[in-house]
Amino acid sequence: MKKSWDKGELLAIEYLKQKWYTIQEINFKFSTFWEIDIIAQLDDKTIFFEVKYRTNTIFWTWEESISKNKLFKIQKTLEYYCMTHHINFEKIQFDVISISKWETSYKLVHYKNQTLWKQ
Repeated sequence: MKKSWDKGELLAIEYLKQKWYTIQEINFKFSTFWEIDIIAQLDDKTIFFEVKYRTNTIFWTWEESISKNKLFKIQKTLEYYCMTHHINFEKIQFDVISISKWETSYKLVHYKNQTLWKQ
């Protein structure tokens, strides 16, 4: 786990703690470039989070900003984490937190239970 997180991850962690999530891991790495931003627990579920932080809104849905290759890497990292931590695949969830920075504030949107497969 790295010790310095980016602004988006810090805002997401703050939000999740306010919503009673327990943070398990931050920037969990499976290999050099394969990473899950945040892994948290809520009730009996393990939730894997991708955090998208933008300072502009040129193209803006989280789906537009995550490639098929990135989703594949997230899926493989998620599977590795579940196998090595003995987590039942029926008790996991993939969420995306998108954060837009405005001049003096932030807009955070939490997309729950998203699919890892792009059409």
